[in-house]
Amino acid sequence: MTEPRFKRILLKLSGEVLMGEGGLAIDPVITARVAGEIADVRAAGYELCVVVGGGNIFRGLSAAAKGIERATADYMGMLATVMNALAVQNALEQIGVDTRVQSAIPMASVCEPFIRRRAERHLEKGRVVIFAAGVGSPFFTTDSGAALRAAEMKCDALFKGTSVDGVYDADPKKVPTATRYETVSYSRVLSDDLKVMDASAIALCRDNSIPIVVFNIREHGNFAAVLRGEGISTIVQNQETIDARL
Repeated sequence: MTEPRFKRILLKLSGEVLMGEGGLAIDPVITARVAGEIADVRAAGYELCVVVGGGNIFRGLSAAAKGIERATADYMGMLATVMNALAVQNALEQIGVDTRVQSAIPMASVCEPFIRRRAERHLEKGRVVIFAAGVGSPFFTTDSGAALRAAEMKCDALFKGTSVDGVYDADPKKVPTATRYETVSYSRVLSDDLKVMDASAIALCRDNSIPIVVFNIREHGNFAAVLRGEGISTIVQNQETIDARL
């Protein structure tokens, strides 16, 4: 039996993944389905961290553009990510997956503070760890928070669960002829502004050689399939790694 390419991974989800029809910010049915995807991967033996955005509830950057002071808006957005983290934790625990939420903004009555060594211990015990509140400071996105936590936790890869099945050279929802990359370099993502994650997150992953795997989380069973090498995805990695495989 071959060893899996990745052992410890961080899953980054946008808050919109939890949304339901009619603008319901957190749909329990959809959240339960996402939890099932996470549970399947955990059951396969992977150590799993999760970061969920807050865009389904509140977007700091959009609110700042409408007049709320930027730092205040960003803190409000961080609180939205805590709400989403608790929703995912609840869904996971309802199906028997032991889970811990750690927040970069301390709120002891709700969840644990982020402590790297404690998070390491949770993973060693087989728990899923959900990191909330980004990096704990304004002017950083949850993408940056995900990249930072992936580096701190020494994750083998960062999986970006989206509504598309990879990275394209144009928006596939607007350009029917857009071409999907099987693999693409960090430099190409940055130079061509391919909208995988924000630039600081891409740079952090590049500097720490953390591959970014972009896949469609909405497709049932796709998370586990991509980890088995069977699903459709795009891997963002160093050009040297790409060249070595050609």
